[in-house]
Amino acid sequence: VSNPEFLKEGEAVADAFFPERVVIGSDSERATNLMKELYKPIISQDFEYASSNSKKKEKVPIVITDSTSSEMIKYSSNAFLATKISFINERANICERVGANILDVTYGMGRDSRIGSKFMKAGIGWGGSCFPKDVRALFFTAEEYGVPASIINSVIQVNNYQRYKVIQKAMDVLGIIEDKIICVLGAAFKPNTDDTREAPSITVVNKLIELGAEVRVFDPVVKAPPPEMDNKAIFLPDSYSAAENADLLILVTDWPQFLKIDFSKIKTLMKSANIIDGRNFLNRKDLVSMGFNYKGIGL
Repeated sequence: VSNPEFLKEGEAVADAFFPERVVIGSDSERATNLMKELYKPIISQDFEYASSNSKKKEKVPIVITDSTSSEMIKYSSNAFLATKISFINERANICERVGANILDVTYGMGRDSRIGSKFMKAGIGWGGSCFPKDVRALFFTAEEYGVPASIINSVIQVNNYQRYKVIQKAMDVLGIIEDKIICVLGAAFKPNTDDTREAPSITVVNKLIELGAEVRVFDPVVKAPPPEMDNKAIFLPDSYSAAENADLLILVTDWPQFLKIDFSKIKTLMKSANIIDGRNFLNRKDLVSMGFNYKGIGL
């Protein structure tokens, strides 16, 4: 039996009890029936925890297929979501050149029910354990079987490029990076997890250090450099100490806690009031009115 999971990091418990679908792949009728019996309470949403939970569904769809197809559903689902992110990031880069606003573009696109707004948020790119692994697996499988996978290859290339967009923006703002102090907000690849596997922060921090910057990092849960990150990165206990005397602040992870930062205080602490918002997460209008030199993605 192939029974792929579709659990989002930070939301795995809810996804386990209230999935959008259950996929069972098997060539054995007996095995399939056993799996259907196992999932019966989930599919019917008939269990105590569901009775008072707002996420309870009427009924969970079940997909019965062969094992190879079930695996392809898993890989293709993650690859498609990664494709949406890379697509909108590529649009954001075009918006910057032609003078369009990616926030308005994505809002307008998202009103189309065929497109939707999920995973259509321009930024620094995707990371984590699932998307990189599954996208590469799909690409290598296609290569192994002699099938062109140009879309998936482009998705990977755009994502790799997007991380260096932030470095380029830093160079545009500061000129020479060497001897500059740069505050980085966020190390985890996304909020509500301490997972730093293939996190954009690693690429950004390592490149800034390579260029000679002193990099100070604050993340609400990641308190030390992950193994792949240059250990010269200085992890500090709060955003204010990380921003002290900084020439530039770069937001890498869109933690909700960062919306509560007193940026008027941050401005008094920084040497130069420069912000690069790698997630288009902060309030641009407010920051500009405070006197920050604000740079987003696709704006």
